[in-house]
Amino acid sequence: MSATAPLLIELGTEELPVKALPELARAFADGIVAGLDRRGVAHGAATLLYTPRRLAVHVAEVAAEQPEQHSEVFGPYLNIGLDADGAPTPALRGFAQKNGVAVEQLDRTTDAKGERFVVRRVTAGARTAALVPDLLAEAIRAMPIPKPMRWGDHDHAFARPVHWLLALHGADVIDAGVFGCRSDRTSRGHRFHHDSEVSIPHADRYVDALREAHVLVDPDQRRQRIRDEIARVAAETGATPRIDDGILEEVNGLTEWPHAIVCSFEPEFLRVPQEALISTMETNQKFFPLLDAQGRLTERFIGIANIASRDSAEVRKGYERVIRPRFADARFFFDEDVKQGLASMNEGLTTVTYQQKLGSYADKVQRIARLAEVIAPACQVPVDEARRAAMLCKADLQSRMVNEFPELQGIAGRYYAAAAGEPEVIANALDEVYQPRFAGDAIAPSQLGRVLAAAERLDTLAGGFAAGLRPSGNKDPFALRRNALGLARTLIEGEIELDLRAALEQAVSQATFAMMGAEARKLGKATADAEAAGVAVAAVQGSGGLMANDGAVANEIYDFVLDRLRGYYAERGVAPQQFEAVAVVQPASLLDFDRRLRALVEFAALPEAEALAAANKRIRNILRKAEQSVPDAVDDALLVEPAERALAESVHAAIRETDAAIAANDYVAVLRRLAWLRAPVDAFFDQVMVMAEDAAVRGNRLALLKQVADRFLAVADISQLSGAA
Repeated sequence: MSATAPLLIELGTEELPVKALPELARAFADGIVAGLDRRGVAHGAATLLYTPRRLAVHVAEVAAEQPEQHSEVFGPYLNIGLDADGAPTPALRGFAQKNGVAVEQLDRTTDAKGERFVVRRVTAGARTAALVPDLLAEAIRAMPIPKPMRWGDHDHAFARPVHWLLALHGADVIDAGVFGCRSDRTSRGHRFHHDSEVSIPHADRYVDALREAHVLVDPDQRRQRIRDEIARVAAETGATPRIDDGILEEVNGLTEWPHAIVCSFEPEFLRVPQEALISTMETNQKFFPLLDAQGRLTERFIGIANIASRDSAEVRKGYERVIRPRFADARFFFDEDVKQGLASMNEGLTTVTYQQKLGSYADKVQRIARLAEVIAPACQVPVDEARRAAMLCKADLQSRMVNEFPELQGIAGRYYAAAAGEPEVIANALDEVYQPRFAGDAIAPSQLGRVLAAAERLDTLAGGFAAGLRPSGNKDPFALRRNALGLARTLIEGEIELDLRAALEQAVSQATFAMMGAEARKLGKATADAEAAGVAVAAVQGSGGLMANDGAVANEIYDFVLDRLRGYYAERGVAPQQFEAVAVVQPASLLDFDRRLRALVEFAALPEAEALAAANKRIRNILRKAEQSVPDAVDDALLVEPAERALAESVHAAIRETDAAIAANDYVAVLRRLAWLRAPVDAFFDQVMVMAEDAAVRGNRLALLKQVADRFLAVADISQLSGAA
């Protein structure tokens, strides 16, 4: 065999869990590569290969053996190993004997403590074939298998029973064993198309040999074949396949020789919300829906079989048979929900607990509606329209459809609102309230949808924090982190000018009152006395308990929302110090925050930015350390030095010329104008002693510097951009 050859290891199993399959394959390949690396065996790139019945790894150019192994065993220092005459001591002779060498063969080395004896050895590296059994066992032990399965009458445990082991280095079989299987050069073909052993003559022939046995062991090739098969049969229908990446990956893990078959169902099912039908096809059956040119579901879909059957009609019948009962259930749920109507569903929300401390979903809807009324004017949405949509936004939680298909929450509401004759804008908003649903999802497209989305998240955040349900570590049961980012994105990307702190204060106040009401109702229920409930509410309100803390909770949520924005802007290339420069100012509106940040990013690219940032940092330090109070205004009569007079004139002019831009939130114009201050600021610090002996002059100079800092702070704290001390 040559100095290097490809290494191939295949573990043959019964069908592995489909969702865990890619992770298991990656862990197996990584474990083999890590084992080679730990042993110093040179190798090339590794390719992970897998199907439902096998995990394999192919590693190119694996050395036939380890390099020479160099080892050192350290012995006693010279003062211990040699006596006064330079003769070996018993300690040194014992060290030499223990290591099987004569004292005369010992080498010497020096470390921080001095010179000492050492045994150095160079041994030939082990052959790779001899190392594979151990590294294979290590790789298997390190695999993430939460629930190992046992089989037979032995103690072996793995994700699924193991039936064969293939191990080749080039054309040579490596002798190894796992789970009672001894290695050889045989794999297995497709369970139906080639139900027999497949001899692999060489590691590089593995993929081709299995393809001849109707097994596509390369997941990339298999995935592409699925796409090609879908395209092939879809072209015959004239429709467009909907290919969800997650479903595609699951089908990839279910097949070894994928073959597409076009199926159909009764057109009458199409009156059911297509999202429910698509969900059933994809999630439950791993089918691919076919859509028309307008993106509407057709009565056809594609199933992927793990066999190219001689009787495709029977396979088609099987696929159609399993989907029909699910569709019939969805049709029944939809028809019954339409009969019930949204109004009736809404009434049922009084019996559904949102959160023990915060009351029912009916209570939550009322809070959302009040917040929506506040947000609506900022979006030019009629208040009555916002309230109507808000009052319906949770009704579908009481529907049979959402009970069966939880992922259709909001979507079902849209259909039921349309069926009830609600205006289209309201019906659509019942779906849009949940946008963005996941990372990368768009915000609500309509203004009314954005109003509801913001109001719903404001209430969720306020209720979560007021009830003490703050996220901790990985625990975030109310998804407050996701809600905070969704709120921020809705306000920023939806260009909603909203005083976030004020809105949070109202939301927290509502949540606090809801908590007090829930507590009062418990007391009232315990005494069967409605009056007791009112007395309890009044008592809690009068105590000033939670109510007095509303502002602090609102501030905490505001900071929490800003914290979510750090990652949001980092993904868009905004430097952390730029974000912090605006965060220091804490703008009331997140849209205003975004405008300031965009202006600051543009300012940071100017040649004057670095010097002005350093100057602002210096100004902030001087003002912080000043032992006297700083006057509110600059007294021109106390301006002595030419440089300070020039700076005062420049600052006064900059203030006059940026007032209108600040009022118009044109922060780009503000910072561009303030960039002109670089020269007079530099001259001031070069030529003027700020901390003059005369207290009046000193105070006047501090007042001048404060004007400079304050005008920049009207946009952001640009001192955050400076790394200077």
